[in-house]
Amino acid sequence: MITHLRGTVVLGDEHEVGEAWIIGDRLTLEQPVEPAETTLDGWVLPGLVDVHCHIGLAADGPVDDGEAEAQARADRDSGVLLVRDAGSPADTRWVDHRRDLPRLLRAGRHLALTKRYLRHYGRELTDPAQLPQAVREEADRGDGWVKLVADWIDRDLGPDGDLRPLWPADVLSDAVAAAHAAGARVTAHTFSHEAIDPLLDAGVDCLEHATGATPAQIARIAAAGVPVTATLLQVGQFEAIAAQGEVRYPRFAARMRVMHARRYDHVRDLHDAGVRVLVGTDAGGTIDHGRVADEAAEMVRAGLPAHDVVAAASWRTRDWLGVPGIAEGASADVVVYDADPRADVAALASPRAVVLRGVRVR
Repeated sequence: MITHLRGTVVLGDEHEVGEAWIIGDRLTLEQPVEPAETTLDGWVLPGLVDVHCHIGLAADGPVDDGEAEAQARADRDSGVLLVRDAGSPADTRWVDHRRDLPRLLRAGRHLALTKRYLRHYGRELTDPAQLPQAVREEADRGDGWVKLVADWIDRDLGPDGDLRPLWPADVLSDAVAAAHAAGARVTAHTFSHEAIDPLLDAGVDCLEHATGATPAQIARIAAAGVPVTATLLQVGQFEAIAAQGEVRYPRFAARMRVMHARRYDHVRDLHDAGVRVLVGTDAGGTIDHGRVADEAAEMVRAGLPAHDVVAAASWRTRDWLGVPGIAEGASADVVVYDADPRADVAALASPRAVVLRGVRVR
């Protein structure tokens, strides 16, 4: 089957063409000899990317395959055709055999310490010294990524409980080196400013949230070329998290409120400093899947240009992850819109068509 894509076909920054074609499950920029059976008109973008997503995870921990499939379908129907699964306790390798579900790049399980993360979410180590070996094992389980939990509330401090780093700096450096030796990149959950410099010293490849980054740290993140996933939907919940914990952990609650209040300024500061700001919903846990348009809208609300946000949700991040977008011979994974999302990010919420591996799935 041949499908004609016609209108504005976005290949990348400042690079677009008027038409392309899908032959079988592949894209071509050369007009085929045979006529097309179907035509899709509009603004055609490479399939969207959710770079911080958790398929197989719900609020209480892992879910069964049926629920994981429903999560993946919700992401797919929103236009997300590539997911970097930033840690999941479920075995989702079966998704690789389903041509109707998004492509997953897994990071294995979140790596944390016992009692220093959400229960039933991550792989909990009893001794920080176990981290480098655990990283090697999760690198084997993942698809080129490993996920570390770099800080979390230390409840053992009682009323003084607050965000604290989990790993000694030397162990963290050894762990990142172990991942790189295994051919994997490392991304790290961090809310606090205290965890950021050791992560950068260790050579981490990406930061999730980074809500506590100081101006000096933002400059350092930019200089190192380390991307940050904004996760504004998640940070938007910090006020509610603070309210839940303020009686027992007032210091933690106060810090979470400060980060909530400055969340838009923080993301704009990252962008203005030259940091690559990625689009990730943090779906799974307490956030529904399929909300990439909402996350993108929050980033624009923070002051980022719509063009940059859409690029980060599509071709730029595909390139960073090493997965082609719209290119000769690439997999036919595209989303078609009636209006240009680069001009009005709200268009992301209403895709006309979602095509995955050459098949129109919405």
